[in-house]
Amino acid sequence: MDTIQLNNNVRMPLLGLGVFQVTDQAVCKASVRTALETGCRLIDTAACYGNERAVGEAVKGSGIPREELFLTSKVWIQDAGYDKTMGSFEKTLKNLQTDYLDLYLIHMPYGDYHGSWRAMEELYRAGRVRAIGVCNFLPDRLLDLILSHEVVPAVDQIELHPFCQQRELRRAMAQYRICPMAWAPFAEGREGIFQNPTLSGIGAQYGKAPAQVILRWMRQSNIITIPKSVHAERIRQNFDVDDFVLSAEDMEEIGKLDRGHSLILDVPSLDEVYRLHNIRFEQ
Repeated sequence: MDTIQLNNNVRMPLLGLGVFQVTDQAVCKASVRTALETGCRLIDTAACYGNERAVGEAVKGSGIPREELFLTSKVWIQDAGYDKTMGSFEKTLKNLQTDYLDLYLIHMPYGDYHGSWRAMEELYRAGRVRAIGVCNFLPDRLLDLILSHEVVPAVDQIELHPFCQQRELRRAMAQYRICPMAWAPFAEGREGIFQNPTLSGIGAQYGKAPAQVILRWMRQSNIITIPKSVHAERIRQNFDVDDFVLSAEDMEEIGKLDRGHSLILDVPSLDEVYRLHNIRFEQ
């Protein structure tokens, strides 16, 4: 499994499994189990997904040594701030049945994320988290966080797919060696991405599906990727991307698909801020 070195020298797998919207606990456990059997070692969950316990049970039952796994979770807006983040972190560890996380992220750039970051810096220094980072932080808030604290985020998990390539944000991240991590690498199937002529045409050259072409493009762009699937065959297909390499011409053609804007989550939108602040859950 290919890895990437984070800015604190921790190595992280470039390809993993995401479990966003997998709310059925049995289905979540089965998906994680299939991914681990396929060779996946990176599992990405979050407090607000409601499936940390299922992930923890699947990981525990896999028999894979903890040190071989890379577990990621996130603190939600309702738990922003120093004290609440500390509390949410302890619940996450209990749910995942582990005594440390490999990567802990601030889920949204809303609320008292500065307080959350102070808590995460403390957890990082104490060795309870191997790396800390953020999600959905655009250049302005990312730079504000960096300039306000001592530890630079290792990762920014963002909407990133062929139709939204986040070039400006990735340039800002590169200055601080912050690794991009793509959620929804398949754009949640929007805009006919699986039937896109460019991706289909490239895939035909190698006997690969458009989804595999996207994951290979991510790999060659050094983008950490966490595709979600609850179908065993698709999970296996997603991890079958090591036997071909995209040419420079292929990479250039995929680059032309960028539309320069989000298709899924418009972080600065006032409607989104209201909507996301109103999401509440029991962890």
